[in-house]
Amino acid sequence: MNATIVNAATLFGLCGAGLVGLGLFGLITNPQPLRKILAFNLLGSGVFLMFGVIARRGAAAGLGGDPVPQALVITGIVVAFSATAMAIALLQRLFKETGQASLDSDDPPNASADGGHS
Repeated sequence: MNATIVNAATLFGLCGAGLVGLGLFGLITNPQPLRKILAFNLLGSGVFLMFGVIARRGAAAGLGGDPVPQALVITGIVVAFSATAMAIALLQRLFKETGQASLDSDDPPNASADGGHS
């Protein structure tokens, strides 16, 4: 019986690819804005994990430890956190102004009080 042992970098790479896939699925299938924000964060986390795996594999292959991917991941995490905070603040403002948390409405845009008939 031939058993293959998966090393840590491969496992992290597969987890990162899974997170990216789940994030894309959530972005495509969920119409609610908050769920889209969370799916986008999941996708970003997968990308950051894959950057870390690429940096680790390069260092393991004898290419030397490159600090650039680590700096990109740290910067990306900070930017993603601030963008998420801004998106949630805008979503809260939209809910406060319109009473709903989505941009689509049940009413046609040019409907008047008499049901849209002139």
